[in-house]
Amino acid sequence: MFRSIALLSYAGTISAAFTGNLNYQSPSKHHASLGVSISKVAKRTYANSPWEPSQLNFTHGVASGDPFDDSVILWTRAAPYSDNDKSNITVSGYVPLYDHSTEQYVASSNAPVCVEWKISESDALDNTIDSGTAFTSSDIDYTIKVEARKLRTFTTYYYQFNICNSNNTSPVGRTKTIPSQNAQVTDPVKLAIYSCSNYPFGFFNAYGNTVRKDSVDYVVHLGDYIYEYANGDYGWGNAYGRVPLPDRNIATLYDYRKRIATYRTDLDLLASHQNFPWIPVWDDHEVSDNTWRDGNSHMNNTEESFIMDGGVSVDQLKMNAVRAYFEWMPIRQVDMDDNLRIWRSFQFGDLFDLIMLDTRQYDRAITDVYWNTEYLADIHNEASRSLMGPRQETWFYRSLRESASRGATWRVIGNQIIFSRINNSVLTGDYEAPYNYDQWDGYQANRNRTFHAIYENNISNNIFLAGDSHASWVSDLVWLDEHPYNPATGEGSMGVEFAGSAVSSPSPVGQNVTLDTAANASAQLTAANDELQWQDFYYRGYYELSITHDKVEAAFFGIPTNSVRQGYEIPLANFTVVAGENKLRRSNGAAADGNVESGSLKGGQAVQTNLTHDTSSGVWITYNAP
Repeated sequence: MFRSIALLSYAGTISAAFTGNLNYQSPSKHHASLGVSISKVAKRTYANSPWEPSQLNFTHGVASGDPFDDSVILWTRAAPYSDNDKSNITVSGYVPLYDHSTEQYVASSNAPVCVEWKISESDALDNTIDSGTAFTSSDIDYTIKVEARKLRTFTTYYYQFNICNSNNTSPVGRTKTIPSQNAQVTDPVKLAIYSCSNYPFGFFNAYGNTVRKDSVDYVVHLGDYIYEYANGDYGWGNAYGRVPLPDRNIATLYDYRKRIATYRTDLDLLASHQNFPWIPVWDDHEVSDNTWRDGNSHMNNTEESFIMDGGVSVDQLKMNAVRAYFEWMPIRQVDMDDNLRIWRSFQFGDLFDLIMLDTRQYDRAITDVYWNTEYLADIHNEASRSLMGPRQETWFYRSLRESASRGATWRVIGNQIIFSRINNSVLTGDYEAPYNYDQWDGYQANRNRTFHAIYENNISNNIFLAGDSHASWVSDLVWLDEHPYNPATGEGSMGVEFAGSAVSSPSPVGQNVTLDTAANASAQLTAANDELQWQDFYYRGYYELSITHDKVEAAFFGIPTNSVRQGYEIPLANFTVVAGENKLRRSNGAAADGNVESGSLKGGQAVQTNLTHDTSSGVWITYNAP
């Protein structure tokens, strides 16, 4: 009798430890083929000998993300080997593992791995605030994702994982909660904005620079965290010792897991995850190039190619990519009953709402798959075309209205692609199809509906964020042809768009473009587009935002080289948006604080500078050339 009760209690503890790992339920409980049977995995806990702690490793560091005011997501991977899950074939409770020394598969225990975790306000990890136990297994690639609760608002915390009942520990991570919804925020909130990290194009130095400076509170990643290509198809990883694995165009669940794992070996990316909570969304390359609701450019299709799963239409390739993404990223589950959803929002006290959109995967109408460009030029303004689908659109416009109604000073909108109109014909020579129809320009009616929600409801202080383009763009937000706009003063604008360059992905005007050639292309674009105030094609990099009730300050940084791992950077340009003005602040006719280092500034100039660097911080210091 007592033994039965003890066994039931132990079984309940085991079950709770499995459900405590959110990746067993991720990304959705509603997709049969994405789910994992916890009861079947738990049986292996009883049937197999547990792992020796010394056999297990925290192979990819730690990470945190999706912070709330009282909780945050913590992540790690605890595995018996560095390679990814090869357990799609299991025999008698054992999983085949590849032994690189003998170049053959060998049997290994398939017992789940037990991990403990704790979080504290002290980096010594005393006075634990929350803790728990979680199991993981090959079924979810040995990843672990837990929610730490009972936390104080807008507070820095430290966390660590360890293999159960051992001193085998992970690195100590640092994270931070956000202010409570109705809190009065008096300190600046600082964000680093990244996108487009391509492993074979060089080292991810930009990720590490904010760690070296310790300059931000949170990281916002706007997508293209990985790329799906084989090395020779896009990049030259052999030159840097950075061949993405597996070295092929990825398609299977193993492929996507292995590709993310390879990217996560970059030391600067590891450092960023370890030191800052991330708020990420995907772009297209987390799945495939130029994805839309029912396909992608690699499939070269404009016909529906989906299957039905759990009553939801999804592409098999997308299902593999999404499952791996949710396993490996420190991201919360959201309502997944209608589709593979990632769009969500965060309320940073009374200071700002961060609204994260999905303009790629969720319900996007057909995009440019390279042979249908002229067709898209004909239909780009059709009312039925949507980047987001009707449900996300409705949620987005409601979120804007509710944010303004609750009195948040700013609305910060994270999306993947350039929102502002960009006429590229001066560069491409194509005056019949002058826009990039894979951006918002290909969905004019959707953009008009967004502007309508902003203008008609008089919603001010809007900051749009974008990535994707591998270049830097800064624009006033203007509903052209509907409202008057003065590009010299910014009057008529209803906000500002900041779009950043890539962490390492090449410039759209050429990987080895010269500074002069890039600057000339930028000058042509700023001249051809009234609302475009600054543009730079040359530098890889990122930008930071410092947000207060009075203003938003944006600082753009360029990386001198990604061919080696190094911590140098060049301050490129600084911009200010004053609360209530809804435009870039002008100084001597130019929308930048002083001159810019590179690119083309409307009403201003790029000043050639000499460069030195501060050896204590690794940051390049610029001063005017004599």
